[in-house]
Amino acid sequence: MPSFDIVSEVDKQEVRNAVEQVNREVSTRFDFKGSDARVEQNGYVLTVYADDSFKLDQVKEILNLKLVKRGIDIRALEFKAEETIGSDKVKQIVTVKVGVETELAKKIVKLLKDSKLKVQGSIQGTAVRVSGAKRDNLQEAIALVKSADLGLPLQFNNFRD
Repeated sequence: MPSFDIVSEVDKQEVRNAVEQVNREVSTRFDFKGSDARVEQNGYVLTVYADDSFKLDQVKEILNLKLVKRGIDIRALEFKAEETIGSDKVKQIVTVKVGVETELAKKIVKLLKDSKLKVQGSIQGTAVRVSGAKRDNLQEAIALVKSADLGLPLQFNNFRD
């Protein structure tokens, strides 16, 4: 039976490269001279440091630009609340969302059932497996999920005939 998986993946190496580019640009820019602005990475968790809120916004803007240039959809980023640390320095934690969360997976399965397409969706951990009798039905399911704005970049892989 033909099937495919709906996943949300982000290339960790591309994130690392973007973070290094941001740190390199911040260290050479004149408006950040003498500043403690930087981005640190720990897996899929990024921490943005700056001297004040304005510089923090500047660093986040540079980060977004570098990630987009590297082919990473910024909808995968989840920005936490801004925190003040020490003497008027600020930091913000940015989480890179990987995998389809259970709530979103249920929403995708419901979307497929409500569409009356002859496909079945099942939750497989952090992915949604969609199977159907015909390849055309699966392609219609891909088009349906792409057209629904779910707020997370989704990829369709592991297509089996």
